[in-house]
Amino acid sequence: MNHIEIAPNIYWVGYVDWDVRNFHGYRTQRGTSYNAYLIVDEKVALIDAVKLGKGRCLLEHVAEVIDPKKIDYIISNHTEPDHSGEIQKVLDQAPQAVVVASEKGKIGLQKYYPGNWNFQVMKTGDSINLGKHLLQFINTPMLHWPDSMFTYLPAQKLLFSMDAFGQHYATSGRFDTQVDMDVLMAEAKTYYANIIMHLGSIVSKTLKQAQSLEIETICPSHGVIWTEHRSRILSAYQGWAEFRARPKILVIYDSMWHSTEQMADVIADAACVAGAEVKVLKLDVNDLTTLATEVLDAAAVAVGSPTLNSNMMPTVAAFLTYLKGLKSKGKLGAAFGSYGWSGGAVEQAAECLQQAGLEMFGENISCQYRPDEETLRKCRLLGTQLAEQVIKKTK
Repeated sequence: MNHIEIAPNIYWVGYVDWDVRNFHGYRTQRGTSYNAYLIVDEKVALIDAVKLGKGRCLLEHVAEVIDPKKIDYIISNHTEPDHSGEIQKVLDQAPQAVVVASEKGKIGLQKYYPGNWNFQVMKTGDSINLGKHLLQFINTPMLHWPDSMFTYLPAQKLLFSMDAFGQHYATSGRFDTQVDMDVLMAEAKTYYANIIMHLGSIVSKTLKQAQSLEIETICPSHGVIWTEHRSRILSAYQGWAEFRARPKILVIYDSMWHSTEQMADVIADAACVAGAEVKVLKLDVNDLTTLATEVLDAAAVAVGSPTLNSNMMPTVAAFLTYLKGLKSKGKLGAAFGSYGWSGGAVEQAAECLQQAGLEMFGENISCQYRPDEETLRKCRLLGTQLAEQVIKKTK
């Protein structure tokens, strides 16, 4: 793809990665993009770089607009290597350029890329005047790294939002008006669930800060640029940050000889009959990225595991470890499963759910070998009562 003008003298000059399918454990079924932006004025600023190995494309896109040697500032909103990996390649072309970052951004860049870079540290409220473009900086620590920073252009009402409002979405369209909105919102939801969910309180605080800004364009570091539909993503982030849930129950499990599977089906059927939205997700056919996305707006999560060597099934343990990192709030949890001669998995699952911040509902349900009628009765009761509770809770 070539450079694209997104506003007068402001250009997208990044790289679209059509092939990437795994982004440090996150499944990127639609690829991604590493967005870099160029502002041409009396002074020239590059907003972020791209992933290591993609610098040639970045410089080619810059060169379509202006000689890269004329870059005066490289704004590093985020030190993560997918955005900073080719800063050195840009500096090789423009050694006079000043690298602009937050204080923690400077520290991170120095640790990643030891060298003699010329830094300018920015605090919230600091600014750089390029001529007709004033760049204002807003430190947004832990959204989603300690170094994170927004860059805002008040005259153009344009926000470079770093990873916030992004999506792992490779597409030839660079704007929200050029892509399928259902796909775009689905990818934004998946991105939030897997990368931002655990930072809900920080997101809420940042959204309050953003309310004081006039914003017509949001330029994230991944995915497409928000213009006409910016209010939709801002509203979605508000709801996600507040952990607003639907009357949805997830029954997530794995099974060895179908006993835990039978319990999962009975719980799910009873919850459906009671009026809840239900999704049954077996762990050997659903990846963690999909599961986290479903958890985002679920009101309850019931987890089932057989006991294997006195422990949970490895797939269940992996999911619950991932869930703990997401720090979801306001959800109900339940645990169930089967065992042969020594139990343990159900109690371990319940403990992990509590550690993940879920409020345990009902009793743990465990059976030896195969569920008998009494066990199935308990499963039906759990499904019914869980459905009644989430419907009441989400009204």
